[in-house]
Amino acid sequence: MTSTPDLIILNGTLLTFDPATAGASALAIRGGVISAIGSTVEIRALAGAETNVIDAQGGTVMPGFIDSHVHLFGGAAELTMLDLRETTGRGALATALRNYAIERSDEPLLMGVAADYDILGRGQTTTRQDLDEILPDRPVALMSADHHTVWANTIALERAGILRGGPVPEGSEIVMALDGYASGQLNETGAFGPVLRLSRLGGRDFLGYVTGAEPEPPADARERAFDKEVLLRGLRHCATHGITGLHNMDGNYYQLELLSELETEGCLPTRVQVPMHLKNFDPLDRLEEAGDMRHRFASDMVWSGRVKMFMDGVLDSYTALMLAAYPGKPDSVGVAVFDAEHFNEACIKADGMGLQISVHAIGDGAVRRTLDGYEAARKVNGVRDGRHRIEHIEVIDSSDLPRLAELGVVASLQPLHAPISGLFSPYPAGDILSEVQIPYAFAWRKIRDSGTRVCFSTDWPVVPVNTMMTVAGAVHGTELPAPWVDNRQTLLETLASYTCENAWLEFNEHRKGKLKVGYMADVAILDRNILDIPTELICETNVSTTICGGNISYQL
Repeated sequence: MTSTPDLIILNGTLLTFDPATAGASALAIRGGVISAIGSTVEIRALAGAETNVIDAQGGTVMPGFIDSHVHLFGGAAELTMLDLRETTGRGALATALRNYAIERSDEPLLMGVAADYDILGRGQTTTRQDLDEILPDRPVALMSADHHTVWANTIALERAGILRGGPVPEGSEIVMALDGYASGQLNETGAFGPVLRLSRLGGRDFLGYVTGAEPEPPADARERAFDKEVLLRGLRHCATHGITGLHNMDGNYYQLELLSELETEGCLPTRVQVPMHLKNFDPLDRLEEAGDMRHRFASDMVWSGRVKMFMDGVLDSYTALMLAAYPGKPDSVGVAVFDAEHFNEACIKADGMGLQISVHAIGDGAVRRTLDGYEAARKVNGVRDGRHRIEHIEVIDSSDLPRLAELGVVASLQPLHAPISGLFSPYPAGDILSEVQIPYAFAWRKIRDSGTRVCFSTDWPVVPVNTMMTVAGAVHGTELPAPWVDNRQTLLETLASYTCENAWLEFNEHRKGKLKVGYMADVAILDRNILDIPTELICETNVSTTICGGNISYQL
């Protein structure tokens, strides 16, 4: 006989991803797991006097979303920074920055985020002098939407000690002007890290992300408490979008410790995996830290077991590693963060330790080099179920497409990055991409149809962590001119890649990612039946309730 549930959900349209319970309309939760699934009449009969009852009112009831690629600390910090996503033109930027400066009179660094590369106008490069005209006496930094470029004014560069340039790690660049001073553009975290250290967070929001020297975690208890509050604000924000699990891409002990403290305090609204970040200048012995993280942090709410690496930069700054020179920059194929031999050795060692690997690879050259590293690990260690990942795959060569499935590599993709989503404009042929490359750019449909496992995420704060925006971007999309091709996904493919496929990605497919008796009670309830509305209305759908481990973490 079923024990009295703690919580029941009635009158829903259940999307269980379990054929055995197709057509169910209700479920029960007890002790943090799903205890029963059935009709509303059957589940209602299980309720006791103390059972919490939620009426889904016909809305979709589904497994909680798992966002498999986020930068949690940075995303959380940016919730209170100046959002420039919709800002275009010199006048609009000046107004936004000056108003923000008045509101934040004591802010040591005025940070604008989600800035477009052409924020001043098409083809206009932002310089320190441009920002000086707006605010000459307060340090200002604008972060690009992709988080690979920062533009800073003169006082910020001066206080950071890089106005006249300085040493940076491979893959980063302080762009210099002809006058011998920094132009204001800083490419990659090894270059803009000194500027971020001017902020209230001291750059700690980029801990585990940067490719240069990292800021030290604070010893001061008040700063630690502040950082923990920032993380908790970010996690609660994620819960409002039906998210019950996150795969963080910033790896370090400090975040693991803060998240574990929140878990002990019973405050965590979502589950979080945190990797170890191996940098291109690190000796391979540093991978022992990844093994230690896996051992020390292994709860259902906070865990590790993964290594993160960067192989290249991004398309917009011509730092993504390509197989052929950029059409608009014929002297460059981009930047290889790792040389091939070092990367192969890192893959062999990490794979041999039983660790999962995820690699940022955007250009077709970076994708090939990453596949070569995974293949090298297989040749040395043998074939195992490693579920190694490539993050982004924004351009892939046609000859490498079948290698993804052959090597068992997971494509970790972000639908809102693709021009088809409508958030970013398509690249015109002849500058960043050639006409031959475009059919294999953001080629989500080709990748899925090749037999490759596909998992979806946001890369928050590169784009909003809003799950319905991502679903709509993948499914509804927008028509693009030739030679762009249609890469839209079906609704069920998209929802699976955002839930049960991401549970599989984290080796939890036996207890998470489905609505199934005995599985973790991680549930999202939508305010309508998403399976029965026109695709253009998906973006208007809201999450009404989020449940993580049987606890309500958000309710509209």
